[in-house]
Amino acid sequence: MTVSDLIPTLDDKELANLHANALRLQAGAGKRRDEAAVLIPLIEAEQAERIARTPPKRRAVRRAPAAAEAAAPAEAAPTESAHA
Repeated sequence: MTVSDLIPTLDDKELANLHANALRLQAGAGKRRDEAAVLIPLIEAEQAERIARTPPKRRAVRRAPAAAEAAAPAEAAPTESAHA
C-alpha cells in the first residue's frame, strides 16, 4: 500500500501533517522531492473534498434578552410617586 492509497483513510489532523511534510520535502532534492510533488495535489484534493462535504455552520442570530426589552420602557417612563 502506497502513501497515496492511505490519504482517504487519514483523519484531518494526519492529513494536515502529511501535507506539511510533503511541502517541506518538496523544497529538498532527489527522489523524495519527486514523491512529494506527486502527493501534494492528491492531499489538497482530499482536503478540498472534505471541506466541500462539511455542512455549513449555522450562524446564530443575536437578539436582546426579552427581560431587558421589557424592562427598558418601564425604566424610561416617569412614575406618579416621583411628582407627588
